[in-house]
Amino acid sequence: MTVEEIKAQQLLDEKEPDSKLRAYTGPLGQLITVLFLVWAGFQIYANTLGMVDAMSLRTWHLFCLLGFTFLLFPTYAKEKRTRALPPIWDIVLLASTIFVFAYLLLNYTTIAKRGGYLLQQDLVVAGIALILIFEGGRRACKSLAYLALVFLLYNFLGKFIPGDLGHVGFSLKRVLNHMIWGSQGIFGVGIGVSATYIFLFVLFGAYLKYSGFSQFINDIALTLVGRSAGGPAKVAVLASALLGMINGSAIANVATTGTITIPMMKKTGYKKEFAAAVEAVASTGGQFAPPIMGAVGFVMAEFMGVSYTKVLLAACIPAFLYYLTLLFAVHFEAKRLGLSGLSKENIPVAKQVLKKQGHLVIPLIVLIVLLSLGYTPLFAAVVAIFATIFASWLRKETRMTWSTIVKATVEGSRSAIAVGMSCAIIGVIIGTVSLTGVGLSFGYIILKIVGEGQLYLGGLMVMLMSIILGMGVPGVAAYVIVATVSVPVLIQTGAIPMAAHMFCLIYACLSNITPPVAMSSYVASGIADSDQTKTSLIAVKLGLTGFILPFFFLDNPILLLGSVAGTPLLLTLRAILTSSIGVIALSAGLQGYLLLKLNIVERALLVIAGLLFIETKLVTDIIGLLLLGAIIVIQYMQKKSLEKEKKHEES
Repeated sequence: MTVEEIKAQQLLDEKEPDSKLRAYTGPLGQLITVLFLVWAGFQIYANTLGMVDAMSLRTWHLFCLLGFTFLLFPTYAKEKRTRALPPIWDIVLLASTIFVFAYLLLNYTTIAKRGGYLLQQDLVVAGIALILIFEGGRRACKSLAYLALVFLLYNFLGKFIPGDLGHVGFSLKRVLNHMIWGSQGIFGVGIGVSATYIFLFVLFGAYLKYSGFSQFINDIALTLVGRSAGGPAKVAVLASALLGMINGSAIANVATTGTITIPMMKKTGYKKEFAAAVEAVASTGGQFAPPIMGAVGFVMAEFMGVSYTKVLLAACIPAFLYYLTLLFAVHFEAKRLGLSGLSKENIPVAKQVLKKQGHLVIPLIVLIVLLSLGYTPLFAAVVAIFATIFASWLRKETRMTWSTIVKATVEGSRSAIAVGMSCAIIGVIIGTVSLTGVGLSFGYIILKIVGEGQLYLGGLMVMLMSIILGMGVPGVAAYVIVATVSVPVLIQTGAIPMAAHMFCLIYACLSNITPPVAMSSYVASGIADSDQTKTSLIAVKLGLTGFILPFFFLDNPILLLGSVAGTPLLLTLRAILTSSIGVIALSAGLQGYLLLKLNIVERALLVIAGLLFIETKLVTDIIGLLLLGAIIVIQYMQKKSLEKEKKHEES
């Protein structure tokens, strides 16, 4: 392993719980592999051909999540990882899990038939189940488990809080009934999405990885932009965007692609803080980039009760503008520093890359086609998994053998544990919000502060709350927490549901690069040996479009394709074109270079022009065009003057 890869693994172990699992030797290790295969097979069967009702599927799924968590996740940080058997306390926890979930599966229908009336033993089982879930959450997603504990305590202590955030208080029986035996707590939408969309798409991502798709992405990115100014940084942007939308973890994406792209950028001449920031920003944006959106798009579709295709379309322009900004930011920075691209001998030949690895893109094409034809995302994901295997067989060099398929299945299933436990533990948060009405209370407080119809002021408060709640939390979980509390606030201040949900999603994802808990920036900084604070601040500057754009579509959602019925095509195309010009102008102003280095006045005017272009009104576009045109003319004349002076000096 290279030095960068060793650092990345150490950072991943520190930041991502599912990278530091126990490894079992002997028969138990082989049994766990078999159990992972059985679990994956059950999930595929239950979501396609099987006739498994939603509550049974969620119960089985959570049972498997807890079982694997107690088997694989260490109890404490310094625990011995390689062992033949689990510790005695985990054997007790596993036995308790089997007992509790057998009871849940056998008695749920009976309790439903008696109208939800609970016996004493039902409450005891619910209490044990809640303790098991919190212990599993503590191991797999510690910060989220602590946040959920605060919400759980609020059910009991809220009666002591004065004012609008207080409530009448709830008994232990009422809370246990709501959290475990109800459909709005632990077994609500969070675990439901984990048992369906998240598991299958995480599994699909693992299959793509083992088919060689990751290498194909790197190679094709090199052929497209490797030789242009700042080529390695552009490769990082493209590769991280494509891989980030598949794996759904910005931190893991930084740790994998960053070991290749960050050293390349540093060798080209980029400062180490800038190189780390580029990787962090590129990896973070993948979580809201279609067509997979790190699986969080499926959660949004479930929350909104719309088809995933609508969410996918709505995310297209924000994701495109985000990455267009980043590409031009690294381009202008390269020009400002006088950096060149990679030499020809370091660039693979495009024709050969497509010939040898082009077939690996077939699964993504299959997925997109099936989604566009109206098939369910679950069906499309399963077909895409099998398409990945078949596509890999088209060439001997990429052929997935049985052992490779087993490795992909095990890794995909294992990767789904931490995200799944996050979805389980946020059931406590969602359950608390639905039981106590704290979301409505919070919205009422914000409305009292900002006033009715104050969309932008309400949006500012939601933005801050989204970033804070999303810090240190996986993308899917961050979105669910934020959407549960914040979306009603935005809708009450005048936003349409799609704009409100997309607003919360983008800011929840951007918490990965926002100080003081910028997890993606910290991991990238560790690989680059750069200053964490400087890296995070540069990352915020590079991802500025992501921070600005949601405010524009909040009031005028024309940039969210398909979200406003009857929008003329010409108006949509104009909005896309002018917004694209706007983010390029914004990038130039922030990096201080267009055709030549910019002075402070030119930079300020370019930033203003960029913002005017992003606003979709015709008058702002005209003013922005005049400002941009004036600066281009001034820069062009200065450039010509410098060229004449240079020729004169040479002669």
